[in-house]
Amino acid sequence: MVKLYLRRKLQSEKVIPTTATDNYNLVEALVSHMPDIDEKQLVLYAQMANLVNFILQQPDINIKEIAENFSKFACNAHTICDSELIPLGTGLYPVISIINHSCLPNSVLVFEGRLAVIRAVQHIPQGAEVLISYIDTTGSTMTRQKALKEQYLFTCACPRCIKLGQSDDIQESAVLEGYRCKDEGCNGFLLRSSDDKGFICQQCGRVRDKEEIRKIASEVKSMSEKALMSLSSGNQLEAVSMHQTIEKLQRKLCHPFSISLMQTREKVLKILMELQNWREALAYCKLTIPVYQRVYPGFHPLLGLQYYTCGKLEWFLGDTEDAIKSMTKAMDILRITHGTNTPFMRDLLMKLEEAHAEASHKLSCKDE
Repeated sequence: MVKLYLRRKLQSEKVIPTTATDNYNLVEALVSHMPDIDEKQLVLYAQMANLVNFILQQPDINIKEIAENFSKFACNAHTICDSELIPLGTGLYPVISIINHSCLPNSVLVFEGRLAVIRAVQHIPQGAEVLISYIDTTGSTMTRQKALKEQYLFTCACPRCIKLGQSDDIQESAVLEGYRCKDEGCNGFLLRSSDDKGFICQQCGRVRDKEEIRKIASEVKSMSEKALMSLSSGNQLEAVSMHQTIEKLQRKLCHPFSISLMQTREKVLKILMELQNWREALAYCKLTIPVYQRVYPGFHPLLGLQYYTCGKLEWFLGDTEDAIKSMTKAMDILRITHGTNTPFMRDLLMKLEEAHAEASHKLSCKDE
């Protein structure tokens, strides 16, 4: 906030230039949602506004306006990420903030350093609206709606969200956030029974007892708390072992395409990578791919990056042919989402060419 007001002052004094995409008028035009904010949050914004005023000591500053700008930040700022979507910081991009949200977006926001770039991930007809996603769209409609309401203070009415409560939406929610069938060979989804004593598989009709589910869920919660403590204390070996136990419990509890199960596998993958346990890391990476394919559209950066991680691990472990397949899939997606001229993409292309050369060399040696 201090940087914003310093920038406004320097621009008004002509010390630094004002441009069509870099001027305070764009910030003034942003929606603040002040009437929708609860009293506790308003008090916090007022306290922070007073602190900003104290730091700047500028006589022409309006404290109420600063508080309103804090509210604008909360629902308009963007998380700046690197090419692998690792968060680096936060920035206010007023022009980007004009772009509306959809849970079925036709474009994606990526960053090249501090530069925000919007790229189309599908054909956008002339005159059609450019849409991006403000949140991770993997959750059920209710989960997405809750996240958007809490953070951005609006109710989404995109093509996915208008299906709320319809049979397809109920099924998708039960798959992504519900329980698995008692029969391990069945991939049916479960819905609550009319007597509220259990959950019935919609494919084979088997019933899972509510108490059995509650017991496993309680074990998962307890183990998750212990795993978090282990990770916080730096005991990665203990943490990975606990997360693997959680994953086993979730395999009994959750649908195979469950978001919770996928997130646990991602945690295990991350720790195994840090421990340099490459072979086991690859096994977990491969387990996440089918879920990524289901929950993300074909040209989504996270799906491309997961293929890239898989390819790098396969190549490092000497599985060159598989590495080429994975990195080619990554390239097909990421050239759309990231372009082709960034250092990250040039590095991916170089790795892919090296893997092809290595595979050709192995083949020629084999022929000899």
